[in-house]
Amino acid sequence: MEIDFGGMGEIAFERRGKAGLVRLTRPKALNALTRVMVTALHKALIAWATDDGVHCVIVEGEGRAFCAGGDILAVYHAGRSGTPLYDFFADEYRLNAYIRHYPKPYISLIDGIVMGGGVGISVHGSHRIVTENVTFAMPEVGIGFFPDVGGSAFLPHLPEHFGTYLALTGNRIKQGDCLQSGIATHAIKAEDKEKLKRSLIRSGDPEKALKGKTVNPDFETSEAMRDMISVLFDSPTLGGCLIRLKAAGVNGSEEAQKLLDLIKTRSPTSLHVSFRQIEEGRDLDMDQCMQMEYRILSRMLENHDFYEGVRALLVDKDNSPVWSPAKIEDITPDMIDAYFASLGERELQLT
Repeated sequence: MEIDFGGMGEIAFERRGKAGLVRLTRPKALNALTRVMVTALHKALIAWATDDGVHCVIVEGEGRAFCAGGDILAVYHAGRSGTPLYDFFADEYRLNAYIRHYPKPYISLIDGIVMGGGVGISVHGSHRIVTENVTFAMPEVGIGFFPDVGGSAFLPHLPEHFGTYLALTGNRIKQGDCLQSGIATHAIKAEDKEKLKRSLIRSGDPEKALKGKTVNPDFETSEAMRDMISVLFDSPTLGGCLIRLKAAGVNGSEEAQKLLDLIKTRSPTSLHVSFRQIEEGRDLDMDQCMQMEYRILSRMLENHDFYEGVRALLVDKDNSPVWSPAKIEDITPDMIDAYFASLGERELQLT
């Protein structure tokens, strides 16, 4: 039985068996999130939280993406016109926090691209199930942004500084990396996804439904590369990481040099902000992380690099952003402090 919680044409809801089903229905846009989708999903989750007939929630996307992020072009054009979408992000961050605290199994079936906002509506749930088709990334530093939607709540806790590496490079990873790092809780074969979903609908019990259907792929990132990441990204400062990468490159490590060269193409401001958000997020709970990220977001929407990054990648598509400041070493502590300062009456309220 389909249910209208809003968002018709962008997101669909259904009650079937013991499950509440959510399907993102913007395949041509890689299921990029809109405010309508965010609001509708939050409304559905609230309704199902107290519905005794719903034992679990299942979320999936149509097409080749689970969800490739938020609707960045809409954010870009709104900001350029002088009306930044603060409310969209406030709603999104409230949803991310609500998913973390959800009282029932929240199951994401991730069979394709999952980035940015898609990570926010999956990684905080109780069950993150990936197939061999998954491509995961938090690529925000490449567009002058930062790994938000709760990045500060999960990236610091990935093993051996893997989260710092993902945040500063924006690199993509696959099924084994997702599972072994803890981003995913389970892995299955894509051919078993529908069978798993039917079992979940019948039983409402994810542990019962997953029995006999999971696989255990190893890291795709080699052990040597992971060892290098654990050493080179083990520093209390961004500058320390860069010094280690440079030294390793000078000493003949091609992989370290490639990482350093890649990081240097990213927004210097975004790199500093992202590194600090991970360091601070290590000691914060989910709600505190979302409030911190809203402070950062509010300043990002009022500054240069986000709009320049989106222009270069998605608008003019020249792939030649001109960052300001242009160099990592041009960023001062006071400049980064400003991104984390209190918003006063504009602080994010989560309830």
